[in-house]
Parts: sequence; C-alpha cells; structure tokens
Amino acid sequence: MTNNDMAHGANGATGATGATGATGANGMTAPHQTASLDATLDALRAALGADSVRVGEQIGERAMTDWTRHEPTRPAALLLPRNTQDVSRALAICHAAHQPVVPQGGMTGLAGGAIARATDIAISLERLVGIEEVDAASATLTVLAGTTLQTAQEAAAEAGFELALDLGGRGSCQIGGNLATNAGGNRVIQSGTARDQVLGLEVVLANGDVLTSLGKMVKNNTGYDLKHWFIGSEGTLGVITRAVLRLHPQRASRHTALVALDGYDAAVNLLRRLSTQFGNDIGAFEIMWPDFYDFGVKLTGTRSPFADAHPLYALIEHASFDSADDGTRFSTALTDALEAGAIRDAVIAQSVADVRALWAIRECTAEFPVRLDPINFDVSLPIGGIGAFVDQCRAELDRRWPGNESYFFGHIGDSNLHITMDANSVPGVDHHAVYAFVYGMLGPLHGSVSAEHGIGLLKREFLPISRSPAELAAMVAIKHALDPHGILNPGKLF
Repeated sequence: MTNNDMAHGANGATGATGATGATGANGMTAPHQTASLDATLDALRAALGADSVRVGEQIGERAMTDWTRHEPTRPAALLLPRNTQDVSRALAICHAAHQPVVPQGGMTGLAGGAIARATDIAISLERLVGIEEVDAASATLTVLAGTTLQTAQEAAAEAGFELALDLGGRGSCQIGGNLATNAGGNRVIQSGTARDQVLGLEVVLANGDVLTSLGKMVKNNTGYDLKHWFIGSEGTLGVITRAVLRLHPQRASRHTALVALDGYDAAVNLLRRLSTQFGNDIGAFEIMWPDFYDFGVKLTGTRSPFADAHPLYALIEHASFDSADDGTRFSTALTDALEAGAIRDAVIAQSVADVRALWAIRECTAEFPVRLDPINFDVSLPIGGIGAFVDQCRAELDRRWPGNESYFFGHIGDSNLHITMDANSVPGVDHHAVYAFVYGMLGPLHGSVSAEHGIGLLKREFLPISRSPAELAAMVAIKHALDPHGILNPGKLF
C-alpha cells in the first residue's frame, strides 16, 4: 500500500478537531464525546437509513457478548452497514463526535475483543457478504469482510482451489474477524496464520478515509506494507471491509491417524520424523494430553480406539497433491515408527466417518462453553519447552487449587498450547487470579500470552509479559497516528 491509495471518506470528511479526552497511564487517549448520542444517532440514520441503526430492544443478544461468555452488555446502538461507503460514512460521523465504535464480526472470539460497552456503538459487518471474484490466474479470492470462513472455503473449492485457513468455528466466524485477530487454526503448520493468506486489503480508517490496496501480486516492494498493521490489530486501527486472499492448489488426498505416544519428547521426535519424510504434506499435528483426550472421548460419546491409556496422543493429517496416493506411504511411515519404538500405537481412519470421529475428539472444545465454566489460555512458547511447561503448570495448578479439572492440548508444530480450567471444579475460584498465576509462569520463558486468539479485554493487562516497553510505545504511536481520538475499539489491546 502507498499514500496514493488513500481516499477521503464518502462525505469528504478528514476528521474533526477538538478535545481528545484524558490520557491514560499507557499513553492512550480516552474518547471524549463532543456531540450527544442522540445527535450522533440522528446523523447516522440520515447517512445510513433508519433500518441500519438499531437501538434498545432492537439489538439482539448476538451483539452483546462472544464465546468468552462475558457478561452480556447491550451497546448504545448497533449499525448494520451494507457496503464500504456506509462504513466510511458511519466512522466519519463517529470520529467527528468522538463517539467510541466497536467493530463486530461473527462474535466467535475468545478474548472479548468485540464486546461493546453500554456507551459504545457497535458496527456489525454481517451485511457485507459475498465472494466478489475468484481469479484462477492469480490464484486469489476477493471477498467482503462479513462473509463466513466456510463460505469462502466453499467458493475456493468450487473453483478448484483451497483456502488454507481453517478453524473449528468456520461456519460462524467471518473473514474480517479472522484477519483482525490474525486467526491461526488447525493447519498453521502447513500454510501459516491468517496473515499469510492475505495479498490485499480494503480498510476504513477511524475518520472515514478508505484505504484501498486490493492488489493480487505476491511481490510488491513499494515501501511500508500497511496491510500488516491491520491484520491482528483487533479493530483498533481500522475496519477491514474487503480482502484479497491467496489460494492454494487442492490437496488431492488426505489421510488421518490418531497416534499414541510415550510423552512430549516422543511427539516432537515424531513430528520431525514425519516432516523429514513428507515435508509440507503434514497438514495438522494436534497434541492431546490424557486429561483432554479422555474428556473429549466422553463428550463426543465415542469409544477410544485404543484398548489402553497412553501418556499422550497426536492427531495427524497427511495431505498430498497426488490423487493416486492411497495412504500407503503414510501408513508405512507410522508402521516403521511403531517398529522403531517411536510411537506406542496408531489408528488410521479408513472412512470419512472415521475421520470425523477422530476430529470430533479434538474439536470437542466447541462444547466447552456449554459443559464447563472455562478459564481459557492460548499461549505460545518455544516447542522444546512446551512439555516441561505443561508438567510445571499442572503441578502448580494442583498445588494452588487442589481438585481443579484442567485440560491441556495444542498445535505444537506451530508452538501453540491451549489450557482450559473448568471453574466449576473449584467453586468460587477467582478467574483473574488463575490468569495471573498461569501467565506468571509463562513470563520467565519469554512466551506469548496469546498465540492465536488475540488480546481483547481479557489479556490486555498481561500484554507487557510478552511485549517490551519499547514495543508497546511503538504500538501506541501507531494507534495515535491512525485513530487520534481513540474511538476504535477502546479498552481493547491497550
């Protein structure tokens, strides 16, 4: 993106000047409204149409909270723009009034990043839906931000391609939210995070200016690559309205296996062994400690394919471009590993039903918000240290909260560990105390408090564990430059 891509908002506004509010200890400026809410809503109705501005009981529960099960809060208003121009008009009006705005997507977040306060205006992108183009020559897909990930995946598949990004919430999460949080998912080890799937973006800035850079080129070395400022920014720098996504050739065959292991070191050794044999054809390598595995089997109502219990389990996907690949090579590799003592046992899926049954164990996390009172952690640390951290974390949690029920699982190929404690197992437990306790163990290891779910509301006070003062200052400076009144998603990230 270059400065030549900058365009004024639909009304020509470049942003009002005036009071900017109080400056907090972190250097961020709190919005200070210069117009009454009623006057702002009147201006929004005039610009967008009355049916695009909802208030009071017109606002449904979906806009009040996300998958964190944070206490629902009805925002002051909910905007439903139909296109980029509507988003531009809305932000220009809110910018001039210093009115806080919270962008919302599929509301599937696990960090509270899209939750609005009672004084905020939420702006939902649910009407900005559709696949605008699949360019076979460039292997790209241009999509509106409110489109669900599953819809984008299906459009890519219909055109003979594959959209590599994949999450358990694919049917509900939206492309804009995936990019705003730099979503990870099941196949990061093979294709990277959401950031790695993007060639171009269209973003509406806080003052209504539209930043358009929807190029399809892989190589574009013309100064700052501005799209990366917005990917992972959680809606604090701008509202993503369109994206050009990279597509990949379809994998012609997929083979899935559940493997029993002696422990974490055996899992890392198996990952390296298979990566040496198959390279980028290893599409997923999901690790489940027994606490999680046993609970997943119970939740899904299935039987474990293994007669005995084991110290660790790995769900592995081999995805090949060879349509003639019947899985023999993968099966042989696992047999060799078994004979070499590298694994304890293995079960290879023989049908689509088998594949779904194995993945259902791993994706039982979709039931966590219903079956548990979950305290979730999504951390990242060097692959070699994950096993020791799990042992330490489990021991310390048991010492501090005897009887707690906690579950450990993750994508170790991309250094991502998930931990969930069921607060129901420790009645009256202080969620914040658990967060501080676990993140306190993570700090000395120079890990990340968020591997793929973002910072949002839940992790903002712990961000300094993973970011230096100089890094935080640079982030605040970028925020001030693009959102001088601090109206975009206030209270999130910082």
